Amino acid sequence: MDAAEQKLEVIRKLLAKAERAATPGEADAYNTKAAELMARHGVDSAMLAAAGGNVADRIGERRIALTDPYSTEKAGLAGSIAGAMGCRAVRHLGRGRGQTAAVTVMGFESDLSRVELVFTSLLLQASRAVVRQRPPAWTGESTAAFRRTWLAGFTVEVSRRLEDAQKGAVAQHDAAAASGTASAALVLADRRTLVEHAFQERFANLRAGRSRRLSGSGYSAGVEAGRRADVGQPRMSGARRALDR
Repeated sequence: MDAAEQKLEVIRKLLAKAERAATPGEADAYNTKAAELMARHGVDSAMLAAAGGNVADRIGERRIALTDPYSTEKAGLAGSIAGAMGCRAVRHLGRGRGQTAAVTVMGFESDLSRVELVFTSLLLQASRAVVRQRPPAWTGESTAAFRRTWLAGFTVEVSRRLEDAQKGAVAQHDAAAASGTASAALVLADRRTLVEHAFQERFANLRAGRSRRLSGSGYSAGVEAGRRADVGQPRMSGARRALDR
C-alpha cells in the first residue's frame, strides 16, 4: 500500500467511525477530521503531480451506476461532490421517466478516488436518513416530494462543506509554502482547466439539462442533515445532459 492509499484508508476508517458514532457530537468530531484530511490529501496529490512526482495521476473517468428511488437526486449528489473536488460529471438518462441510470465522472485519478470514497459514504448516510423523512401530516404534502427536496438540501450543504474544506486546505498550504513554491490555488486551477478541456472533448455533443422545479418542503431539513453528515470531507448514445452543479 503506497502513501496515497494509506491516506485514503485513514479517511475511510474515519468515515466508518462517524457512521457508527453514538452521539451527534462524536460524529461531528470524526466528520470534521475526515473533511480536513480529505481536502489536504487532494492538495498534496495535486502538488505532487505538478512537481512530476506522480506521473500516474492522469485524467480518467469513472462510471457510477444508480438505481431508483430518487436516482436523479443521487446523480445530483454525485455531480456536486465531483465539482467540489475538481471533477466534472455527466448523467446518463434511464428508460423510465425522470430516471437516471448512471453518472460518469471525469477528473484526475487521485480526485476520482476521493469522489468515489465520499460519494459512497454520503449516499449510504442519505439513503438511511431519507426513508425516515415525512412531511407534517397537516400539510397533505407528498412524501416523495418532501424527500426529493430533503435530498436537494442535503446535497447543497455537503457540497458547501467540501468546498470550504478545500479552500481551507489550499490556504493552509500556500501560507506555509516556501517563497518561490508553486501556489496550490494556481495548480488546482490549472487542473480544473485541463479537466474541463478533456470533458468538452469527450462529451462534445453534451446538452445542458433542464432545471427541475421541486415542490416539496423538506429542503431545510435536508440542509440540517447535510451539516451533520460525514463528508470525509444527459444521455449517452443520444441526447446527453450535464449534471447541474
